[in-house]
Amino acid sequence: MIAPTKTVIDPKRGRLGSLWKRIITNYELYLFLLPTLLYFTIFHYLPMYGMQIAFKNYLPIKGILESPWVGFEHFERFFASYQFLTVLKNTLLINLYQLLLAFPIPIILALLLNQIGSTKFRRMVQTITYAPHFISVVVIVGMLYLFLSPMNGLLNNILGFLGIEPIFFMGEPGWFKSTFVFSGIWQNAGWSMIIYLAALSSVSPELHEAAIMDGASKFQRIVHIDLPAIMPTIMILLILDVGNFMALGFEKVYLMQNALNIDSSEVIQTYVYKTGLLNAQYSYATAVGLFNAIINFVLLIAMNQFAKKMKQTSLF
Repeated sequence: MIAPTKTVIDPKRGRLGSLWKRIITNYELYLFLLPTLLYFTIFHYLPMYGMQIAFKNYLPIKGILESPWVGFEHFERFFASYQFLTVLKNTLLINLYQLLLAFPIPIILALLLNQIGSTKFRRMVQTITYAPHFISVVVIVGMLYLFLSPMNGLLNNILGFLGIEPIFFMGEPGWFKSTFVFSGIWQNAGWSMIIYLAALSSVSPELHEAAIMDGASKFQRIVHIDLPAIMPTIMILLILDVGNFMALGFEKVYLMQNALNIDSSEVIQTYVYKTGLLNAQYSYATAVGLFNAIINFVLLIAMNQFAKKMKQTSLF
């Protein structure tokens, strides 16, 4: 009597078959996802091949492969540069200033606006606050130069009316960081608030009704109902913000920068642009940019691990 043979099923082949089956079944969703995948592959992952020129003396005539290796020479040059501490300090201070002020304000606005009963008033406030987000950065900086002009700017006219001497906000180094951060809050706080309002919309009204029956004030309901409900959203956005801590917007800083405030406005992104594109020091600029990206990566991992230890929502 011949013993029956057992069919051995390869678990890897089974998983691959199941994956392809799901892809074929839901091919419309994957087609929608395809442009995003192509974008990140072409513009974010393929250019990573060029990061090796940070460790080479890149010569355009020879190309990336034929250029000689120099190891960490460009990193050592940057660390020994007299501008290293200046650009690092400015980048860290502006980003920390922005994180401490710009991050919590949309949360506060959303929590306060959620307590307003009038739908028309809420819509009006939302429209007014997020409208500046759609204004071009170039236009925003132009408006700043007009409104903050020491000669006939709106703010200085108000200060003059109060008996205060005009302030050259765009020229004094001490005012650059505050001008940059507060103008960014005005432009983006309303837009960021939308995410938290969407999270608050999922809170059951029955919780508020029960809290009102128990005599809870509006502040107590915000602290004990609304804030815990949006805490996962807050943590995810905080992790992403910390992960982009060193990635300060180049365009706005560069447009606001001038010879008078350069000591306070020179950040890593503008430094990379000037050394890499204007002075054609491609390897050196790539090394500086890679140093900046590594810091962002380390901060992202550290913040994500901190969220895990605190039993909060994390990215992975």
